[in-house]
Amino acid sequence: MVNVSSTHLQQPNFKPTSDSDHFLVCGLGSLGQHCVANLKTFGVKVSAIDRTMAEHWEIANLPDLLENLLVGDCRYADALHRAGVSHCRAALIVTDSERVNIEAALTARVLNPHIRLVVRSDQQNLNQVLAHQLDNFVAFEPTQLSASAFALAAFGDHLKGFFQLDGYRFKVVKQQITSEHRWCDRRRLYQIENRNRRVLRHFAANTLGLSPTQISQTTNPFSPSAQFYTWLPNTLVRAGDTVVTIEAEPERTLPGNQSKAKRQLHKVLWQKLRSLRSWRDLRQSLVQLWQTNYQNQVRRVVLLCAITIVVLCFAGTLLLWFNYPALSVLDAFYATVVLLLGGYGDLFSEFVPAVVLPWWLRLFSLGLTLAGTAFIGVLYALLTEKLLTLKFQFLTRRPPVPQKGHVIVLGLGRVGRRVMGLLQELNQPVVGVAPQELEPHVLPQLPIIMSDKAEMLIKANLETAKSLIAVGDDEVQNLEMGLMAYRTNSSCRLIIRTYDQRFTDKVAQLFPYTQVLCTSALSAEAFAGAAFGENVISLFPLYGQTMLVTQYRVEPEDTLHGQLLAEVAYGYGVVPILYQPAAQGNPRMMPSEDIRLRIGDRLIVLATIRGLQRIEQGRLAEQQWRIQVESANTQEARFGGSAEIARVSGCDLNLARTFIEQLPSIFPQTLYRHQALRLVRELVKLQVQVRILPP
Repeated sequence: MVNVSSTHLQQPNFKPTSDSDHFLVCGLGSLGQHCVANLKTFGVKVSAIDRTMAEHWEIANLPDLLENLLVGDCRYADALHRAGVSHCRAALIVTDSERVNIEAALTARVLNPHIRLVVRSDQQNLNQVLAHQLDNFVAFEPTQLSASAFALAAFGDHLKGFFQLDGYRFKVVKQQITSEHRWCDRRRLYQIENRNRRVLRHFAANTLGLSPTQISQTTNPFSPSAQFYTWLPNTLVRAGDTVVTIEAEPERTLPGNQSKAKRQLHKVLWQKLRSLRSWRDLRQSLVQLWQTNYQNQVRRVVLLCAITIVVLCFAGTLLLWFNYPALSVLDAFYATVVLLLGGYGDLFSEFVPAVVLPWWLRLFSLGLTLAGTAFIGVLYALLTEKLLTLKFQFLTRRPPVPQKGHVIVLGLGRVGRRVMGLLQELNQPVVGVAPQELEPHVLPQLPIIMSDKAEMLIKANLETAKSLIAVGDDEVQNLEMGLMAYRTNSSCRLIIRTYDQRFTDKVAQLFPYTQVLCTSALSAEAFAGAAFGENVISLFPLYGQTMLVTQYRVEPEDTLHGQLLAEVAYGYGVVPILYQPAAQGNPRMMPSEDIRLRIGDRLIVLATIRGLQRIEQGRLAEQQWRIQVESANTQEARFGGSAEIARVSGCDLNLARTFIEQLPSIFPQTLYRHQALRLVRELVKLQVQVRILPP
């Protein structure tokens, strides 16, 4: 885990873009202090309010980072006035009390109608109502933000990230390349990428063990990010390499897919009905239906009864109508139904009937009554079975504890429940451990153990468990349970939840076999990013940094407006993973780099806090690479080459055509390294002789 108290403060502070970039943090607990540290990396002014002055700060020298540190109650207008709320761009209200946070947010909005409010709150309904009623309002709960990080840590090194967007599942996957791997010595890194996959990291076999900064300096020192684009796209994948990719796949249970499946089922049934042109076809269809339901005896009984009743009702109606023409077809049908419902005595109650019936018809009528009585009994039996089944479903016990390869979650508060839900979505066997019994409706499909500390780990099959996640409310108890688990199963991955960064650093140093995650440090970057107007959807740790899944809506004065996605990616050091045009078109996963952003467009990127800084401040990395085109021998090559140059570089098409007619020449526009390499590849495909020129 990154030591935020040292890492963030080592980065150079940038000058504020304007005097109005003043931020207020209410509540200097662990989360508040980490929010201050993250805000200062943006080079802005930060003031803070807390009810008491702390004797020891979790973030070293925190008062020196603040423009103004006040002791007071942030719910009151005078305290907010003294903190300068009237000229603040945003207020991060992150005390431990949700009631205080909501009240302080309302007071701040009254004093400054234009201030952005970032509130710590877990009241989902209230948050939605306030976000709808109050513009520029967003609410987070740190425990919910950090739950995915705990779930992912339990998987090991294969799955690095997981989140959901617009009906798609995004997974960050690490792959160790072996000599038998399908990419080994067959694919270059750019050939791995497609419409559903992007490369995030590449570690060559000879760079394993180096830090991310050292790797970026040796492979691509021009990358604005130490996390992304440190690799070169033309690199051949070899045995021993490590490739980290982000992949998108549709969810299995989408409402749209369900309705589409229903429409397809109805279409198939209609085609089946239209194909029944003869008695032979009908007989074959019935045989197939019978065989299909062979494994379900209840359906077979229901089907047999239904067919028999329909046949008897039809036969009885015809016989009564043919033998007694005075009866209408409807009267004959009603009489048959009465017989099937056991009404033989109602129709033939007299010893000497008024109407003489043939003996075989009276015998058939008696058969109808007996058959109807039997089938009513079958109906009662089926209903009774269904009711008993439903009753037992309400009393169904939880599934048994997995025997091996499972994850144990200690502490089933909000974080623990969320972690178990995520693990269930990822099809990971999991068992929860809680000191007291839970309600039956809480995680009903998952095994839960209620016992004391001495027995719960034994009952959870700790000796064969894959990982243990201790996410209780007491960080000392989490550490205790983790150490107990390690003594029993030293090969089990231990993930421990903490609340204090100093405690986190000490535990990580003394017990290196544990993975310690500080909730405040993980979620503070999301709060800081939200203060600038970004919508942080999810987060997860990756190689010592927190990855923020951030959504942008392009505005007229936005630093994204008018930029190519290639410029956004390589200039700001972020990874675009979803793009949706302003015209409410369908979202595009892993969008093309050639798209130019317009007002109202929606863009979701994977970024670090440094990438968000660059976007906020409009600090694009310098474009330093050029291409030199030697020749284009055919008219098709010149025509296609000019189109590719305009598409990849974003220049005017007439400029590209003029340039291609003046070969050999150096293209006047500079590009990013990945962008230039891609343009060279596309031009070579068109039989254009071209080479890349370094800075």
